[in-house]
Amino acid sequence: MPSQEDVVAALAGVMGPDGRTPLPQSGVLGGVVVREDRVFVSLEVEASRAAEAEPLRAAVERTVAGLPGVGRAFVTLTSQSKGGSTAKAGPAQHAHAHDHGHHGHSHAPAAPAPGPKAQAARAAQGIPGVRTIIAVASGKGGVGKSTTSANLALALRNLGQRVAVLDADIYGPSMPRLFGLKQKPEVIEGKTMRPLEAFGLKVMSIGFLVEEETPMIWRGPMVMSAIQQMLREVAWGDVDVMIVDMPPGTGDAQLTMAQSVPLAGSVIVSTPQDLALIDARRGIAMFRRTEVPILGIVENMSTFVCPKCGERSDIFGHGGAQHEAERLGVPFLGEVPLAMPIRETSDGGRPIVVADPQGPHAQAYTEIARRLMATLQGSRSRPAPRIVTE
Repeated sequence: MPSQEDVVAALAGVMGPDGRTPLPQSGVLGGVVVREDRVFVSLEVEASRAAEAEPLRAAVERTVAGLPGVGRAFVTLTSQSKGGSTAKAGPAQHAHAHDHGHHGHSHAPAAPAPGPKAQAARAAQGIPGVRTIIAVASGKGGVGKSTTSANLALALRNLGQRVAVLDADIYGPSMPRLFGLKQKPEVIEGKTMRPLEAFGLKVMSIGFLVEEETPMIWRGPMVMSAIQQMLREVAWGDVDVMIVDMPPGTGDAQLTMAQSVPLAGSVIVSTPQDLALIDARRGIAMFRRTEVPILGIVENMSTFVCPKCGERSDIFGHGGAQHEAERLGVPFLGEVPLAMPIRETSDGGRPIVVADPQGPHAQAYTEIARRLMATLQGSRSRPAPRIVTE
C-alpha cells in the first residue's frame, strides 16, 4: 500500500494546468488521503475552468490507479469561487468523483449547472426506488443520535415499512458497530455497491470501507464526494423510508444532503440539558434556512431509573427538548431514557428494538416511529433548495 508521500511523489510527474508546473506545486492539489488500498485525491480549480480541467483529473486518476498496491482511486474535481475559496455546497459547485481500480469504474453524478431549473432537475431525480428520505441530526456529538437512528429505523421496519439506513457520519461512522456488520459491500455491475443487510434493513456506511480505528481526515470536497457516492452508487432497491444518520454540526455533509436529494424532513436528537439544546437550535436553524422541514425533536437520555432501587435521577435534566419543541413550534416525538440495556445492546451489535422488542425501551422508540409516520402522512418531499454560500 502506498503512503501519502508516495502518492504525492507520483503526482509530481503530472503537470498542472499550465502544462509546466508539477501538480503538487501548482496549487491545484487539494488533498491526498490513503485508506488501506483506497486513495482519495481532491483537485481544486476555478469554476470557469472546471470543464477544461477534466483531462487533468483523468491523468491524475490514471497515475494514482497505476501505483502498486492501489485497489481504487477516487479523484474529486471541485470548483472554487472567484475568491478562491472552495464552494462547499452551492449551486456553482461542479464536482466529479471517479473510482478506478480492480473492481471497476464508477461515476458520482455531477452537480447541476447553476440556476433554478438545473437545481429542480437534479432534485427531481431523487434516489431510484427510495420514496422518503429523513435526516436524523444533532447540533453536537455524544447525544445518542446514531443509536436513535438505528432503533428508529428498526421501529419503522416493525411498523411495516421497507427501511434503509445511510450512515452519513463520515468522520465517526457508527452503523457497523450498531448492527454488528464487518464485511465489505459487494460491487455489482462494475460500479454499483450492494448495501449490507441487518435485521431486515439495508445499510450503507463509509465504515464498511475502512478499518474501525482509521481516522477520517478529509477535506470538505472529499466528504461531499463520499456522500454522493453512497447515495447514488448503491443498489438500494425498493425502499419506503431511508434514515440518514448525519454527522454532528452544520457543515459540508448537512449542506450536501440538503442540496442533493429531496429530503422529506429532519429529526433532531438532543439531550435535555441547556448546552445540548443550544447546539440543537443551530441544527434546526440550518435546516430551516435550507428549507428542510423539521419533523420533530427527540429527547434522548431523558431520565435515569436505577435498576436496583428504582429511584429516578434526571442526570441531564428533563423536559428541555419538549419545551424547546413547543417554543419553536415543531412536533415533539418523544423521549428515550438513559438506560444500560440500550447501551449494552448497541455495543453488542443488536439494538434494543431487536434485542427486547416488547420491552419499555423498544416501545419508546416504536412510539417515536408512530408519531414520525403520522407527521409524514400526506406530506410530500420538497425539491432541493438553491443554497447560496457567501
